[in-house]
Amino acid sequence: MSSEHLALAEHFHAAYGRACTGIWAAPGRVNLIGEHTDYNGGFVLPFALPQVSEVAAAAREDRMVHVRSLLNGETAEFSLDGLAPGVVAGWAAYAAGVLWSLEQAGHRLPGLDLLIDSTVPIGAGLSSSAALECSVVLAATDLAGVDLPAAELARLAQHAENDFVGMPCGIMDQMASVAAEAEHVLLLDTRSMSTEQVPFTLAPDDLALLVIDSRAEHRLVDGEYAARRAQCEAGARTLGVQSLRELTDDGVAPEELPARLPDEVTLRRVRHVLTENARVLAAREALRTGAYAQLGEILSASHASARDDFEITVEETDTMVQTLLSVPASDHVQPALGARQVGGGFGGCVIALIQADSFDGLLAAVQDNARRRGFTEPTGFLAHASAGARRLA
Repeated sequence: MSSEHLALAEHFHAAYGRACTGIWAAPGRVNLIGEHTDYNGGFVLPFALPQVSEVAAAAREDRMVHVRSLLNGETAEFSLDGLAPGVVAGWAAYAAGVLWSLEQAGHRLPGLDLLIDSTVPIGAGLSSSAALECSVVLAATDLAGVDLPAAELARLAQHAENDFVGMPCGIMDQMASVAAEAEHVLLLDTRSMSTEQVPFTLAPDDLALLVIDSRAEHRLVDGEYAARRAQCEAGARTLGVQSLRELTDDGVAPEELPARLPDEVTLRRVRHVLTENARVLAAREALRTGAYAQLGEILSASHASARDDFEITVEETDTMVQTLLSVPASDHVQPALGARQVGGGFGGCVIALIQADSFDGLLAAVQDNARRRGFTEPTGFLAHASAGARRLA
């Protein structure tokens, strides 16, 4: 057991007066490309981060669940009997929702003592909630002796977020957290749930993926995400299709949409999904062939679509992208090959495909821009494609 895992185990013993049975972890994710396509039956291309949610856990002899967080020092207690949406609120609802989802699916669980910690930035659009859900679902099924495939674990975690927490997300975040492989991005067809592991190693080409947390307030459950989903569903009904993915299958071109969608807002939402699906598939081909300049252009085009057609960017992220792409070239820094906002939108993170040795200069330029505009100073790191959910100890 590593020193970090030993420390979590010791915290568990201090909290519950007994040893944990094990420690499980699930990562946050960066979605290289494919925003708001997952709940439309489309394609996404995420990868797992090294940053993880960890849960130390042990079964109880009753049906009570005690869950504690090292992040905020808070504790929640509830019974598995009578557990239902609305019974548990706040951060603990994500853990409770997973247990509820498992029981709804017919998997009877023992009571549990859970201690949670996480290194996934919260509210940054890196899917800290899915990381928490997937670490708990893995721990709970392991302790209950339930063996489920990755896609089912992801589905159960998504069900928890949709119907217990009340966030109408697609399945991309949970699937990336449980099924990603190190040094790969995960091409996920969210309609068929088929996956392809696409190699993603930038270092041999002296490139890197910069992730910058704008630290702009990031809210999803307060209505905007749900509104975008409803607009997409309305567009599908108007077009007479079950999901907007069918437009890709039918070879519909973006320029055909205005004649079929008289409402301007719906038109722009649908156009984003259609063109974003095409960008995901183009990004896969660029990775396969090492066409990184093309990949950068695809990322920047995705941001423009998110800004203009889906309207989910904010001033902080728009100016970050502009700064990353327009930094004057010098001996110490080169402009990013491409950049875009990632996550559900309305704040969060920006990613940029960069020359690896430009990290310091680009981050400094973005931070200087934020200071001049009176924004909260952003933070950044280089992201590496890492392994999905797993038992650590």
